[in-house]
Amino acid sequence: MKRSTFTDQSVTYGAIGGAMAPDLMSYPPKGYRPAEHTTRLGSGAERYATASASLMTWGIQRGSGMEVTETHPGTGRQYVGLAFGVDGTPLGQQPAQQPEERFGPDGTPYITSGMTAVLRIRLWFVPISAPARVVYVIDEPSRTGFAYGTMKGHPISGEELFLVEHREDDSVWLTIRSLSRGSTPLYRFAWPIVRWQQGVYVKRYLRALHPAASA
Repeated sequence: MKRSTFTDQSVTYGAIGGAMAPDLMSYPPKGYRPAEHTTRLGSGAERYATASASLMTWGIQRGSGMEVTETHPGTGRQYVGLAFGVDGTPLGQQPAQQPEERFGPDGTPYITSGMTAVLRIRLWFVPISAPARVVYVIDEPSRTGFAYGTMKGHPISGEELFLVEHREDDSVWLTIRSLSRGSTPLYRFAWPIVRWQQGVYVKRYLRALHPAASA
């Protein structure tokens, strides 16, 4: 598979930025299943910095057993997601996008808005290629994260958000929010299996950044 296979494709759903909406769990896009999961990663600025660096270099995906391949920085037609206030309306002052390329401790480039990648996963016992595009990045003093949207060939249609927060009580948390449905009639027919497999990966995601995972 060549990199050019997916880099010029758009995402396969319309609700770009939907995973950030505060009312996602109550009012998901029609036909999509919402989900939200949160776990505590520890506390302190060092834990936040370490978790953020891992998150932004595909640490959650790789830590779950996925293979991240065919990464590409983007074609310039990047999606910019919206941040929402508590009343559900877009904030007037949107989070700034990362102005320059950054790298993790091992030299891996940070995830940026518009980046594409192919995630190699297993659906039941069948290997699957799941292409995705990063639709927005969050880069704030106490919040770091990104969301990717699915592209053609992914078994799921939708968006998934990964967010690390350093809260006022000094605790560090990981939140994963998503909206999803089967991408084709076949995957919608097999949705119970797809949904079960989703749950398997979510459990792995929630452990991937925990200090015990790297001990």
